[in-house]
Amino acid sequence: MIEFAIGSVFATGPVRSVLVANRGEIARRVFATCRRLGYGTVAVFSDADAAAPHVREADVAVRLPGESSAQTYLRTDLLIGAALAAGADAIHPGYGFLSEKADFAQAVLDAGLRWIGPPPQAIAAMGSKVAAKKMMAAAGVPVLRELSPDDVAEADLPVLIKASAGGGGRGMRVVRDLADLPAQWQAARAEAESAFGDGTVFCEQYIETGRHIEVQILADAHGTVWAVGERECSIQRRHQKVVEEAPSPFVQAMPGLREKLFTAARDAARTIGYVGAGTVEFLVAPDGSFAFLEMNTRLQVEHPVSELTTGLDLVAWQLRVASGERLPAAQEPATHGSAVEVRLYAEDPAKDWQPASGTLHRFSVPGVGYAFETADPSSRSEPLVRLDSGVESGSVVGVHYDPMLAKVIVWAPRRDEAARLLASTLAAAEIHGLVTNRDLLVNVLRHPAFLAGDTDTAFFATHGLDTLAAPLVTPENERLSALAAALAVAAANRRAAPVLAGLPSGWRNLPSQSQRRVLIAGSPGSAGSLGSPGSPGSSGSLGSAGSSEHEIRYRLGRDGLTAEGFDAVALVSAAPDEVVLDIKGLRRTFRIGRYGDAVVVDSASGSVSFTLAPDFVDPADAVAAGSLLAPMPGTVVRLGAAVGDVVAAGQPILWLEAMKMEHQVSAPVAGVVTALPVAAGSQVDVGAVLAVVEEETE
Repeated sequence: MIEFAIGSVFATGPVRSVLVANRGEIARRVFATCRRLGYGTVAVFSDADAAAPHVREADVAVRLPGESSAQTYLRTDLLIGAALAAGADAIHPGYGFLSEKADFAQAVLDAGLRWIGPPPQAIAAMGSKVAAKKMMAAAGVPVLRELSPDDVAEADLPVLIKASAGGGGRGMRVVRDLADLPAQWQAARAEAESAFGDGTVFCEQYIETGRHIEVQILADAHGTVWAVGERECSIQRRHQKVVEEAPSPFVQAMPGLREKLFTAARDAARTIGYVGAGTVEFLVAPDGSFAFLEMNTRLQVEHPVSELTTGLDLVAWQLRVASGERLPAAQEPATHGSAVEVRLYAEDPAKDWQPASGTLHRFSVPGVGYAFETADPSSRSEPLVRLDSGVESGSVVGVHYDPMLAKVIVWAPRRDEAARLLASTLAAAEIHGLVTNRDLLVNVLRHPAFLAGDTDTAFFATHGLDTLAAPLVTPENERLSALAAALAVAAANRRAAPVLAGLPSGWRNLPSQSQRRVLIAGSPGSAGSLGSPGSPGSSGSLGSAGSSEHEIRYRLGRDGLTAEGFDAVALVSAAPDEVVLDIKGLRRTFRIGRYGDAVVVDSASGSVSFTLAPDFVDPADAVAAGSLLAPMPGTVVRLGAAVGDVVAAGQPILWLEAMKMEHQVSAPVAGVVTALPVAAGSQVDVGAVLAVVEEETE
């Protein structure tokens, strides 16, 4: 067990002002609790975040010159200097960035500031997954057997290679063929070195259909350790969590498992002298046996589900424990009801889930009763919706940081009620300007296997990621939305007309030629392909995948609306922001958002984004056939081909770095590279021509 002196970790005297060494959603979350408890707040911000909501909401904000994380949020000297300059006497690290860096925690203490987190010794003890597993094994906590790559046999397959120093799926490889092990080992080492500055990796047995269960820990400096319920986070994509919930339906159905997990988590915390809020993560096999994975020595992204099922404000208890307060009793608080959380990301399923950037024109989630706060579940009977978001309408999502927009969480007395309300809330949300993973989340929440609690780590492999990511809007309803968009645009044009603005656009006293509008749904783009981060062999279309074109022809006359290809559709009303249609006797409302040539239509059937096709195309705007366009702003990291090279379909042409990930841009067809106007280090904007590949002909 690691021993430490309380006085060396916790400063004395009251906390008056807290600096959050972070950004976005978690900064706003900590500030919300600080305001409720009467603490002053200090924000830090990069140049890219100058207009971010967390900057405006703090009492004082300090600029960190630069845009990248390395220039700003990862600079210990700048963060401590900001705290001292602003008069803060405590630093909360949030999650990510420096939250699990023992040297940062120690530097904060050495500066005479309060550290709102565990002792540096505890952080260091869990900083290496290899060392942490050995420590846990010695303490009697179950662990998976570590395998040497030289000793792995066919009987051990599949195995998982993991980075010792980091997480988030980076430096992680599943190996199912023994012949692939050496190459995958080296690839994982290289990725870990690049991502974390430490190329140490290890190998262990891979459990295909396990459950990812974690226990929320809260410990004071006087020896009391609480296990604040468990969470299930088994539904993951690329080893990153997508849906989280508390309690776990699997643990609930397995007699005695919860207490075994709680005991192991408490033992893990006591072994390293843990103080504060943290999470012990386990992999649970189908038979209920389990093994320690890692301990996150910080607040977790998914902590709201634990708060909503217990009524605890974990950030408040972080502040209290850091001031030396005792937990009020030796018994943990009971849990009530169920809470489910999803992570809403700006990413494009049609383009191999590449991160999206740009302006979030409108962001509205219906029914939100709580933002960054919890409620006592023991006295509630009605469901509630909580939103923890780092963005708002008008926010610009850049390429420098993680593209998570928000966490949407629902609590209800029953799990099925929570899932149903969360799905309908997401489906009704108005998210204009960026493509997101919303449809995937809704489809997962409504899936029979999810509702039955069958949510192991193979969920996407079992049910098909592409199937689950299918658009909520059917082709028929997409076409109706296109008609509504065309009518709304016409209404806006009519309203702006200098004469006869009261008449419907295109109205004729006698039958005449139809009005015509072409709208492109989805995310139209250039030919090309983009490999998934860390997966050079995979690629997704950068071209027209996910987009479709609708030509709408209609007339408005004495008999009302006549639209070609639409049977029994009558116009009830049309305004620039709302169109009401009667469809075979059923009245439906379409809400319209217009942003230049972009039109977003929201209805009970779902949301569709359109681009208005121009009536005439300027030849100067045409792009050469075979052009590969930048899907987002970023930096060209390296080139994989040169002008004149003969390339195969799918062969890497270059790698683009954006949103903390490296994206592979590949040849869409076999051919010859005829143009390559960029070089390593080039900064490119979205839509810039990266290369031109001329297809081979006979």
